[in-house]
Amino acid sequence: LNVKTPFGMSKYIAESTKLSEGPPACYQLKLDRVNLDKLSDQESQLKRFTLGKRNPSYPNKIILLVGATGTGKSTLINALVNFVMGVKFEDKVWFEIITDEKDRPESERTTVPYSLTIIDTPGYGDTRGIEYDDIITKKLQELFCAPGGVDFINVVGLVLKATENRIDERMAYIFNSVTSIFGKDMEKNIVALLTHSDGAEPKNALQGLEQAQLKYAKDESNEPIYFLFNNRQKEQIDLP
Repeated sequence: LNVKTPFGMSKYIAESTKLSEGPPACYQLKLDRVNLDKLSDQESQLKRFTLGKRNPSYPNKIILLVGATGTGKSTLINALVNFVMGVKFEDKVWFEIITDEKDRPESERTTVPYSLTIIDTPGYGDTRGIEYDDIITKKLQELFCAPGGVDFINVVGLVLKATENRIDERMAYIFNSVTSIFGKDMEKNIVALLTHSDGAEPKNALQGLEQAQLKYAKDESNEPIYFLFNNRQKEQIDLP
């Protein structure tokens, strides 16, 4: 299968590892890595991974993603990276990063007038318990103090499944712990990112957020601000 690639994307394909033929053909992107805490690759818990070179004339947008293990956060990160790279459905290609160890992937392309930094918080809600969750939150606080770290956040994304009708006490604690780092004036910058969506109104997830009394952005009509993602980007495309 010959895949027609957008202008400038061939470079990334040539430097990537091909994971599957597709369509869409799937590629693992090659990223530059820096350990912000100056520890070894095995010990480091604050890592920055960069794709491309930042254009200093462009602003940098920073998104913090918070969600439980299994919500589809890795696929969501890949979707954001593909969007910034300008990948369209008709291109029949899909790029991935190794999201199980990516704390801070950055992507720079001319498709959008900014570079993008994604802060991932892997491991929340896994079997290691609330003590481990607290360690992740502490490391997030350290990110704001580390040389080469971050000093502001544009958006905090609360990631959960669109079908989730209840947020348990542990996840509510995690969401509140992380968002409390930024103060009350950050509420308008906290949005719900709802994965595994079929495109319908996510009544279950919105009900869960309401019952958990989580504070996040509302519009002028006091309706919750949310975005839907279907997590099906890698599925095989039937060619005509």
